Amino acid sequence: MKNLYKLKHIITCMVLSASVMFAGNPDRQGEAGAGELLLNPWARSAGLHTINTSSITGLESMRLNIAGLGRISGKQVVVSNARLFEGSDLRLNSFGYAQRMGKNGAFGVSIMAVDFGDINVTTTGQPEGVGATYSPSFFNMGIGYSHTYDNKISVGLLLRGISESLPEVSAFGFAIDAGVQYVSGEQDNFKLGISLRNVGSPMNFSGQGLAFQTTNPDSETPYLVTVTQRSQDFELPSVLNIGISYDFHFTEKLMLRALGNFTSNAFSRDQIGAGLEFSFNKMFMLRAAYKSDMGSTDSGESNIYSGLSGGASVELPFNESRKNMIGIDYAYRSTNTYRGTHNFSIRFSF
Repeated sequence: MKNLYKLKHIITCMVLSASVMFAGNPDRQGEAGAGELLLNPWARSAGLHTINTSSITGLESMRLNIAGLGRISGKQVVVSNARLFEGSDLRLNSFGYAQRMGKNGAFGVSIMAVDFGDINVTTTGQPEGVGATYSPSFFNMGIGYSHTYDNKISVGLLLRGISESLPEVSAFGFAIDAGVQYVSGEQDNFKLGISLRNVGSPMNFSGQGLAFQTTNPDSETPYLVTVTQRSQDFELPSVLNIGISYDFHFTEKLMLRALGNFTSNAFSRDQIGAGLEFSFNKMFMLRAAYKSDMGSTDSGESNIYSGLSGGASVELPFNESRKNMIGIDYAYRSTNTYRGTHNFSIRFSF
């Protein structure tokens, strides 16, 4: 009863906080910046279209529901690469480290960077390029902590620093994620998860790249002056996820998990999704999911990630005790434009 009271209190606080942010203002759709915060670099959760809010565990939970971080048993290192929107030449590189702290806590650090490749520098006089290139730097780093109460309720909090820069222009900001997971049943079959992500102050670009020289128009003797432009602030793409799942244990080695999830986007259409994950002996896993936008999409304002996704994982032991494991994950997600996104991850657990 004490744990249930804690769960109700936590969920109530999160829902009340979210109701202030997600006040139903459709005019704000498409106005958020820092869209990379919505990208998922990790292959295991990407194979489920990032809808496993209730069941996600380990380092990958730092991108969806930080509460799941507390359910690791030791240490974990994950390296990931994603080919974003096949045909666009965009890449997503990530690294993360997590470890158990004490009996009930866990701490994690994750880093993600977007690789835009080399872009030609052009001017109005040389639209084909001046012979030089540049590459934008979009980078964010998260530090999170999760605590588990009696293996039933997990709560977590994450602070993320966000950096976006081009030559002589940059923006920096902070975001906070919070999450909760509840587990119940004889074999922990039923799971409930709620996460609130990307809550932070507005960001804006500044730097010498926004300044230019012009002739002073108010002087009889013309001279050059430097004029600095101020950029418009932009909000972070806040998201509320609510998910449930149920595990069907057919034998000691065979398990099928059914998942459902609702995503409320502050700056785009809400989404609903469902998926299945099959596991054999906790070593071989197959997963698939479907996610769809809610409401009419006649105006062309649909999210880029909708439709089918799928993935697979292989987890092999380092030694006979099976305490040290290496996992290889792959995922594919369909997109409304381009030719989908491919995710690859390598995970070390020890």
